[in-house]
Amino acid sequence: MGSILFRHVNLSDGRNGVDVLIDGDRIAAIGPGLAAPEGAELVQGDGLLLAPPFVDAHFHLDATLSYGLPRVNQSGTLLEGIALWGELKPQLAQEALVERALQYCDWAVARGLLAIRSHVDVCDERLLAVEALLHVRQKVRPYLDLQLVAFPQDGLLRSPKALANLKRALDLGVDVVGGIPHFERTMAEGAESVRLLCELAAERGLPVDMHCDESDDPLSRHIETLAFHTQRLGMQGRVTGSHLTSMHSMDNYYASKLIPLIAEAQVHAVANPLINITLQGRHDSYPKRRGMTRVPELMAAGVNVGFGHDCVMDPWYALGSADMLEVAQMGLHVAQMTSQAQMRACFDAVTVNSARILGLADYGIEVGRPADMVLLQASSPVEAIRLRATRLMVVRRGAVLSRTPPAIAHVQLPGRPETVDWALQRAAPPTRASR
Repeated sequence: MGSILFRHVNLSDGRNGVDVLIDGDRIAAIGPGLAAPEGAELVQGDGLLLAPPFVDAHFHLDATLSYGLPRVNQSGTLLEGIALWGELKPQLAQEALVERALQYCDWAVARGLLAIRSHVDVCDERLLAVEALLHVRQKVRPYLDLQLVAFPQDGLLRSPKALANLKRALDLGVDVVGGIPHFERTMAEGAESVRLLCELAAERGLPVDMHCDESDDPLSRHIETLAFHTQRLGMQGRVTGSHLTSMHSMDNYYASKLIPLIAEAQVHAVANPLINITLQGRHDSYPKRRGMTRVPELMAAGVNVGFGHDCVMDPWYALGSADMLEVAQMGLHVAQMTSQAQMRACFDAVTVNSARILGLADYGIEVGRPADMVLLQASSPVEAIRLRATRLMVVRRGAVLSRTPPAIAHVQLPGRPETVDWALQRAAPPTRASR
């Protein structure tokens, strides 16, 4: 590692036309016209966007890249995906699971995704996936922050040994307590699972991240219980409700009560746009629901909302490539967040908001912080989402992890420019002499 000087770049927080100097593994200076140290790599930004790395607040690394094993989800439903995963679990081999997870992490780094919170199923008595992902976490630590959530996929109370297995996973070093209350046998058992898991997390001083109300049923209201126990146990800011898709089907009166409760408890929310709109509404005719939670309403109430990719090529989703700009773009469309401020908020949902959910210290482009950043072939967060911009450079602790050539087409059109890069070319305003 030496020095890198980015000339004339725009930052995602609105600072434009600045230089950013990296010295070693830290950001040494930010400002206009910085002097280049001897031997520094000079990167001409020319108004490109330099952003902090992307953060995925919700993923399943144990299942990723397993699409078609042992078969394909024909109905496309959440429940068939869970059943299919249950068929696959006994066939899992640790070496193959590790290799798939590492391949996905390679994809992530090339996309500028340098922090992932992954849920890992603890209902297999062998804890094979837990051990595999703990190994992966250690292996990728130099270049990617990987948090693991102990996730009782088959239900904490519904699966006989789930609670004991979850505690074993935490003892092995898993970072976060997870749950799935809507998959318990009854609403009452779902509520009880929330209580048990929150108390366990409070006792161990750990965060909580629950799959919560991933359902089209407007009466699935475990997020209310999660917010209650968060306040009761003094865990504000350390608890996340993921999915929350039942809120899409709730009546507005109840939602007007619920959203302030979530904000009051300082519970984070994670929407998974690609997966929520794929799995939800499968039992509808027309009009069909698209089950992503109420993102703009939650944000307006002051709730910290992040976006997750959730799945890539697994029993629940056949597509994906670790592209968090694809996630942001889908969230923007589904939530109809089309004002300039709202589109920028969707960029924040895959960067700063999700970093806050993961509790990442020293995240962001500021002097003295770790030199973690992505140079994008776009001039602003909105343009980055529109273009799903090429990640020209990915830097971690001052080391360049990935370089990608710009996306440029060479065209042959009479009287037109020879190249196209899909950025909007604005004509320069006329000067006084030319009027």
